Amino acid sequence: MVNWSEKKSYNCQDLMEIVRILRHPGGCPWDQEQTHQSIRRNFLEEAYEAAEAIDRDDVEGLKEELGDVLLQVYFHTSLEEDAGRFSLDDVADGVCKKLVYRHPHVFGKVNVRSTEEVLTNWEELKKKEKHQDTQADAVDAVARTLPALWRAEKMKKKAAKAGFDWRDITGALDKLSEEVEELRRAALEREGDPVEELGDVLFAAVCAARFLEADPEEALHAACEKFSARFRRTEELAAQRGWRLNELSDQEQTALWREAKEQLH
Repeated sequence: MVNWSEKKSYNCQDLMEIVRILRHPGGCPWDQEQTHQSIRRNFLEEAYEAAEAIDRDDVEGLKEELGDVLLQVYFHTSLEEDAGRFSLDDVADGVCKKLVYRHPHVFGKVNVRSTEEVLTNWEELKKKEKHQDTQADAVDAVARTLPALWRAEKMKKKAAKAGFDWRDITGALDKLSEEVEELRRAALEREGDPVEELGDVLFAAVCAARFLEADPEEALHAACEKFSARFRRTEELAAQRGWRLNELSDQEQTALWREAKEQLH
């Protein structure tokens, strides 16, 4: 057992010390075996759980989930401290310098008149900081670990800053229709790779979402919720009539779906 005294209330320093104890001799065997790669998914899952607490407006849940995110930050930092590459202070130093650099209208002598100017300056300063000499560099720098819809949205926004964009949603919708037709030919007539064409359809849909000022992830989540409710009602309607969905024809399933849709509309 380690030498540890319980407290009524803990702080961030205590959390870092607990992580240090767990990861070193006399601590927890599981924690001692972990690497950046082995707990990478944990980091992502905790961030998503914090986001879900925000969506639910769950203050207590958010406090708990932010604690789990903070634990992940400390754990990864502890791994690097052992390797002698950086410490928690180095992490804080880096983000402080970045915030000061990217807010010259607060910490410097730059004057801004709107939020739009702040965002424009932020992007330009970020490009200089990341040594992105062209807008193509900025597009390529969008994180590949983002959810694909968000990655596509960010890439298209950055391309649009270089003037590579349609004038309005008509062009985006025409492109979406074109990609859907190419997917149909690839899937039914084997003209091309259907998986590649499916990706093009999804990317084109994200481009259309941008003109609608819609978050494609949120739009798809809303569609998922709608599908879930309609499917549940379709299954209930079938059960009420003594039917099983897998025993019905396509036409019968479609009729039930339409009935469920009308009832839930």
